[in-house]
Amino acid sequence: MTTIEVRDVPDEQRYEARIDGDLAAFLEYRLAGTQIVLIHTEVDPAFGGRGVGSAIARGALDDVRARGLRVVAECTFVAGWIAKHDDYADLVDGAVDDEAVTTAP
Repeated sequence: MTTIEVRDVPDEQRYEARIDGDLAAFLEYRLAGTQIVLIHTEVDPAFGGRGVGSAIARGALDDVRARGLRVVAECTFVAGWIAKHDDYADLVDGAVDDEAVTTAP
């Protein structure tokens, strides 16, 4: 069985999934106070059909839970994944808290 390593790369505001060191997928995000907005997931076609999308969704959401953040799932893949996995539904906020959004100077 192939091991999929999921890790947060805060400098790039994304989670990455790697297989044998190769980038297989990424999930872009932005932080908004106590929320994390999950924007877009992309799986390299060379790694399609291996469960990489599910692994990055699960890994990112497990990290989000551990950090005590709330999720705004703008990414349709992640939103659909959460809808199929009720044990993650408690993390979801419906919209971004505009007052908590910070912008870089």
